Amino acid sequence: IDEMMAKGTFASLLLATKDLDGTFERLQAGDAEIIQEPTEQPYGVRDCALRDPAGNMIRLQELR
Repeated sequence: IDEMMAKGTFASLLLATKDLDGTFERLQAGDAEIIQEPTEQPYGVRDCALRDPAGNMIRLQELR
């Protein structure tokens, strides 16, 4: 997994946070490539998406 993450070939990673807006603001202030701002999804979660410097997709969900 470490090698795949370093190459940007690890399909995607899903993480959760208690404060999606705060986490998103910190990531946006850094060098993360924002793909989707925090959004209420029709399937019942609030999430956002970004790419890390290696190109891996990371989705962050808000814990409820």
